[in-house]
Amino acid sequence: MHTHHREPQLLGNEGILERMARILAARNIAPAAAALPDDPEPFSPLDALLAGMPPRYQSAVADHPMVLDWVGKVTEAAVAPSRGARRQVTTGPSLLMAGVVGAGKTHQAYGAVRALVESGVGVRWRASTAADLYADLRPRPGVDSERELAAVSRCPLLIIDDLGAAKASEWVEEITYRLINRRYNLMVPTLITTNLAIKDLRSYLGDRVASRLAEMTTRVEFEPLDRRRYRAAA
Repeated sequence: MHTHHREPQLLGNEGILERMARILAARNIAPAAAALPDDPEPFSPLDALLAGMPPRYQSAVADHPMVLDWVGKVTEAAVAPSRGARRQVTTGPSLLMAGVVGAGKTHQAYGAVRALVESGVGVRWRASTAADLYADLRPRPGVDSERELAAVSRCPLLIIDDLGAAKASEWVEEITYRLINRRYNLMVPTLITTNLAIKDLRSYLGDRVASRLAEMTTRVEFEPLDRRRYRAAA
């Protein structure tokens, strides 16, 4: 009894195309009739975006007028690295969204990134809660935290979610200032959400951070509507 080995073969293995051609020839099938595409389906920018998003926010749509206005300004500021290349986000204004838990700030932030991608500009971005960001930047053995700070500072678009939720300390205030100040100097867009009222930012984050944020961001105060509860009731 003759058995066929059905081991999976990866396209691109040496000799596989020749073997396919031999099999097709033995069956009198013209190679063109069963030709494989040279390249896999292109990975669209939106696919890439969704792959990097938390599942909860993959369908997020930005609809707040001030958030859409920010998207428009960042899109306008995008530049092509070379002639004919797609425009990339390299500079632009920052946005601070303040308001109670459940007002939809994080939803709007991820929706804003989607809107940027859908507008046709390329954007390298990173999103993190402030608490996770502090964990990444905290000095610890085997990690070059200064290098990590430099990488986060240079990221073309950074989302910092829930700023002001982490326990205040001198280190938190200092690292927040260093990060925000670097992004201010580099003029790269930062999307920040906070559950604090804008008037309370200074007492939680310190004068230097609050002053820098006041200079670099457009501030949006969200109404105290708990969208999550509203959706559940609906």
